[in-house]
Amino acid sequence: MDAGPDVMTPVKAAPRAASRSPLREARASPYRPSLRTAAGSPAIKCYGDRFIPCRGSEEDRDIARYLLTEKENAATAPSPSKGAYRQLLAEKMLNSRTRILSFLNKPPEPDNFLADDAATIQANPARKRQRIPQTPDRILDAPDLADEYRVNLLDWGRRNVLSIALGNRICLLDASSGSISELATVHEDDGPVTSVSWAPDGRHIAVGLSSSVVQLWDSSSSRLLRTLEGVHESGVGSLAWRDNKVLTSGDIYGKIVNNDMRIGNHAAQTYRGHTKGVCRLKWSGSGKQLASVAAATTSSSCGMLPWHP
Repeated sequence: MDAGPDVMTPVKAAPRAASRSPLREARASPYRPSLRTAAGSPAIKCYGDRFIPCRGSEEDRDIARYLLTEKENAATAPSPSKGAYRQLLAEKMLNSRTRILSFLNKPPEPDNFLADDAATIQANPARKRQRIPQTPDRILDAPDLADEYRVNLLDWGRRNVLSIALGNRICLLDASSGSISELATVHEDDGPVTSVSWAPDGRHIAVGLSSSVVQLWDSSSSRLLRTLEGVHESGVGSLAWRDNKVLTSGDIYGKIVNNDMRIGNHAAQTYRGHTKGVCRLKWSGSGKQLASVAAATTSSSCGMLPWHP
């Protein structure tokens, strides 16, 4: 008797393990311990990969502060001589101040001269503008004043006296007192006067004439002291003093001569660089260079003469 077909009861297959590829390289990872216990309770305190030291109590900080400050200061106490030196240095350089930069203390009072200057500035906050007069202070009648551009007929001296050449006369105007006097009148054969120049002392005055002669006058006594002749061939239209000893003269033909007033042969040096008449001469402040200007009716030329005494 057939028992019938066998009924096969299916058998549940065991789960297959995940396949792992052969020769797979394991990754290197740092060791990181778990922050929990095996039971999962955080009761036990564990540390991770960072070390956090214990900060300690307030008492520990007080002890550390004492060890860093008080104990060190006691060990390095200065000697009496060093302490006196430091005190003296503070008094001289810091004016007995404990700190160089202090924001709490009141700044020291200024000295007297600073206070006086501040008071002056407060009293005169703004300087007044200088007013330039639009009208002349005084008008003088000047007859016989030559109308010629190559002459120099005015010069102001050191003693505040103005010299004016009017034809054959030399007149002096004292600007302090307002008085006018006549210094001298030259001969008609020598005149008219073509240039005047005060010496640095303010007493002597040089007078150039159209007859190529230069005269030296004493303004205090109105006396002729010396006559310089024989060096120019035409009228002397420009004069300039280097000092009280050397007088430079220039004529209308362009010749310039340095005259040494200390010697008899006064022509010390001659300069010929202009083809026209010399209109102006001026020494530098150092006395080593001389500027000369010569001009014609339509053009002008300038030259610089170095002078080494």
